[in-house]
Amino acid sequence: MIYHCNRLTLRPDASPEQVEEALESLRNQGRVIPSVKSFVVGRDFGGDYEWGAVFALEDLEGYWEYLIHPAHRNTDRVGLPLVDKFVSFDVTDDPDPEMAAKIAELHQRRYDNDAELTKLVSDLGEYSGSAAPGKHGG
Repeated sequence: MIYHCNRLTLRPDASPEQVEEALESLRNQGRVIPSVKSFVVGRDFGGDYEWGAVFALEDLEGYWEYLIHPAHRNTDRVGLPLVDKFVSFDVTDDPDPEMAAKIAELHQRRYDNDAELTKLVSDLGEYSGSAAPGKHGG
């Protein structure tokens, strides 16, 4: 299993309606993307972030389906413009020593094929994650 985790803090000028739309879009990802086996979206406690989401995926094929699904793209469109700080990371029990590189390749392929997404992520105040684009890249 791969647990894809997101932690985020929204900009202070995000309206309650915008926040709810973005959170509902995250929840919708969990409900409608076939490769998502379970999910949670809610408050983030114990760190520097306000909100969190975790999506359980069985394998890299399901991860790719998750990344390119229209429900995920909707969350990018309505949510990323509201985000100040964002971190994305993965936890897996897969023993493949190349798993980190394989996950990063999926993200890189997505950025390479979606200039609008790349700009949205590049424009975030803070971002950490696989294949981070723009000023956030390593």
